[in-house]
Amino acid sequence: MPKHKLHSIKNLVIAIAMTLFFSCNNHLKDVNKMSISANDPVGVSDSINVKYTDSGRLSANLVSPKMYDFSNRSFSYSEFPEGVILHLYDINNAQTTIISDYAIVYNNTDLIDLRGNVIAATPTQDTLYAEQLYYDQKKEWLFTNQPATYRSKGYVTSGLGFDSDKDFKKAEVLGVTGQFAVQD
Repeated sequence: MPKHKLHSIKNLVIAIAMTLFFSCNNHLKDVNKMSISANDPVGVSDSINVKYTDSGRLSANLVSPKMYDFSNRSFSYSEFPEGVILHLYDINNAQTTIISDYAIVYNNTDLIDLRGNVIAATPTQDTLYAEQLYYDQKKEWLFTNQPATYRSKGYVTSGLGFDSDKDFKKAEVLGVTGQFAVQD
């Protein structure tokens, strides 16, 4: 092979190698553009029906038409923008039902934040009405520091908060408000 052709092929190989070397930049910004945005969920699910068990016994059931999974965040959570129905079961399988227009489940803390037209009803027809209610899954405890109305066995109590176990056996309205009849 003539020296000049060999020299041309060698220059061509070097030119291609240099082009490839400089064109392959792994800048983090470029990689992030190709991946999922940190503001977007990693998953979207329709018709959710999640059942939680404890020692083989059904303890809770969460039903929702839509869920956004934000487990890609450092403080991961699942968002339910179209509301939820949450059924909580006691040891005798009695069911307390909570409904809300919107909810967030915080995975790291096991808290469920229920918002918008929250209604919680027990098997004995005790009912709580609030705009926001938290459910601590570990402690099986319901609470809010927002105005709430509690109806139980013929009386209605309104207050600036609510604190109770999931069965409403230890229900307490905080900062009671309203008019009261007092007998002398």
